[in-house]
Amino acid sequence: MSKNKWVAAYNDIVKHLYETMDDALHTLGEALEISTEKAGKTSDLSKEELDKVSGYVKRDVESAARDLSAEQNDKELGEWFKFDIELIENFALDAFLSVADKTRIQLAEIEERARMHKYQSGEITIPGTFICDSCGKEIAFKTTSEIPVCPVCHATTFVRM
Repeated sequence: MSKNKWVAAYNDIVKHLYETMDDALHTLGEALEISTEKAGKTSDLSKEELDKVSGYVKRDVESAARDLSAEQNDKELGEWFKFDIELIENFALDAFLSVADKTRIQLAEIEERARMHKYQSGEITIPGTFICDSCGKEIAFKTTSEIPVCPVCHATTFVRM
């Protein structure tokens, strides 16, 4: 299975999520279900694989929603991604951040259940910098990517910086 298909599905789900959440009638969970179903119509990934990619999108949107405020400027966004956001290529950043902002409001209602997300090798994620849970090695992605094993200690768990 080509991970490029997973990356394409991730980006497709984000695109549909942006469109679905634009009407403000859906929770993130409902919008993700709709968006995953729409993405499934053009993807050759199985339902289980699409659900897994959808989980990655949910994890990233919730993480961004907690960490980004509505008033942030490009410099602060660059800090969140840990590099100049103008260098991000092939990614619907505006759509993602719009969804993240709407989700930030929803997350305020479930804050007590929210916890720090752990990222695992093999998962797909949006651009950003990740820190190995074992050795502290930083790995930066400028496009939607698959998280590799740590190049230093070969650990498989990371946190977003």
